[in-house]
Amino acid sequence: MSTIQEFECVERLKVLADETRLSVLKILMHSPMQVGEMNKILGLEQSLLSHHLQVLRRAKFVVRERDGKAFLYRLSPEMEVTTGSALNLGCCVLSFN
Repeated sequence: MSTIQEFECVERLKVLADETRLSVLKILMHSPMQVGEMNKILGLEQSLLSHHLQVLRRAKFVVRERDGKAFLYRLSPEMEVTTGSALNLGCCVLSFN
């Protein structure tokens, strides 16, 4: 792995060093959701969840699309869900087992 790839991997792992962001990814592995639906599961302030979603979007873990008046969040097409409950991050595999 080159130094640039190592740096990118470290930066991605830093984003995931947060329990809420890990929970969001785990939820989105099963199906796309709106913020309100995720809030019912996570029980966070909407502004806090929106902040975490923005961090995940910047790191290209999730994408959003307009769904009526709301946004629908889903895993980025770059995120490969492997068999079981794992995400292939390119540099490593994150397992939720």
